[in-house]
Amino acid sequence: MTENNTNISTNELEARLQKVENIKQRDGVVWKDRFERTHTIAAARELADETPVVLAGRVTALRWLGKLMFGRIYDIEGEIQFSMSREEIGEEDYKFMKANVDMGDFIGITGTLYHTTAGELTVRVSEYTILSKALRPLPEKFHGLTDPETRYRQRYLDIISNPESRNALLGRFKMTQHWRDFMNDHGFLEIETPIMQNVASGAAAKPFITHHNALDTDFQLRIAPELFLKQAIGAGFDKVYEVAKDFRNEGMDAMHLQEFTMVEWYAAYWDFKDNMKFTWELIQHLIRKMRGTLKIDYQGTELDFSSYELIDYTEKMNELFGCDILEFDDVDKLRKQLVDQDMFPANELEDLKSIPTLVDYVYKRKIRVNIIQPAFLYNYPTYMVPLARHNDKDDRCLDMFQLLVCGAEICKGYSELVNPIQQLKAFEDQAKNIAHGDEEAFNPDNDFVRAMEHGFPPISGVGMGIDRLASIIFDQPTLRDVILFPMMK
Repeated sequence: MTENNTNISTNELEARLQKVENIKQRDGVVWKDRFERTHTIAAARELADETPVVLAGRVTALRWLGKLMFGRIYDIEGEIQFSMSREEIGEEDYKFMKANVDMGDFIGITGTLYHTTAGELTVRVSEYTILSKALRPLPEKFHGLTDPETRYRQRYLDIISNPESRNALLGRFKMTQHWRDFMNDHGFLEIETPIMQNVASGAAAKPFITHHNALDTDFQLRIAPELFLKQAIGAGFDKVYEVAKDFRNEGMDAMHLQEFTMVEWYAAYWDFKDNMKFTWELIQHLIRKMRGTLKIDYQGTELDFSSYELIDYTEKMNELFGCDILEFDDVDKLRKQLVDQDMFPANELEDLKSIPTLVDYVYKRKIRVNIIQPAFLYNYPTYMVPLARHNDKDDRCLDMFQLLVCGAEICKGYSELVNPIQQLKAFEDQAKNIAHGDEEAFNPDNDFVRAMEHGFPPISGVGMGIDRLASIIFDQPTLRDVILFPMMK
């Protein structure tokens, strides 16, 4: 037996192994290969009294009252009570059930539905089948399991014992299904792009590196699928999206994990305003589907998704700095200005090696944290994102937006840069930032520039994190709470 956080004594293990032998002697097979159900538990709960059913699930409660017993079985969408009486199933089967079935075992039950005098829907069992024997017990206090280590490392126990965790995780996966339906209904095609890449680009992040033995070369795990999805648009696909696993070798906190899931989508002939409208319709659709209302509670704050605020990023930052941030060109001068204005101590800024990282650092700590209700920010400096299209009226600004909620970035979108001359220069500027020690600068990708030189149509794209949106919709405090098997040390 392997060791884990669910303690089991030698005596208890021996007792359960003896029950395995008892079941084997009676049934021949302890861990059955299949069982024919007529309904899931959720479907059974919609049926009328006296309807015959055959159900299956994990035993989560057992209560013996002499000649009568009550129990509960569980599956991912709920529980249902069942009752057995010695008279109805026979004394031998009744005693065998009592002696050999424990909480955590899987059983199948055949019977009819009825309501008890207390009003609870129950299955009156006429026959049962032991489907699988659990050698380890459920935690002693498995109802409302709270230990974080056990909850995350043994997520199955968390799901069984905590309806809140179960509903959040189940909801997250159903939300992804609705997301795909929305994209498909609006003419988008789901495609796949590489996870191992020669150059991981498309975002400001440090990549993970892995070695490909057959090719004897190092690859980087993707930090975003952006460059490949845009090449697909160049190939003639008008609207594409990907539900993508991305990897960023950076800090971990409640709203950041190194492995996470994003949806990125790109549409030919759209601009950032088209995509902002589409993004808002998508988010409202998902919230209505999952919560039934556009006003939801998140960690004690009521969020209203019936409307949003529109904020000019450059204008807001100019107010904070007291100067025009579009004119910043000297990283050392900017760092000194921040220290002289008493915004930050010098030691806090010394590792920030470029204008974009410094400006973003100030924004995140002075502006972003104070934005609670849904807000779209737009009009960013061109040095912030090297893949976004420059504004036709002011070449120093980008046609870009971000959606913020509760101080967290939900998505980023822009009119894509399709000018290969500007793209090459933007990559060259990023290469300079890397040379100056900025580990999170965009990695230049010459293959992408070559594809752009063959011609791209007008494009707009958006990247949105599934985990972060799910944590807000399902009122969960961290990303780990909406990830089925989160990374653990």
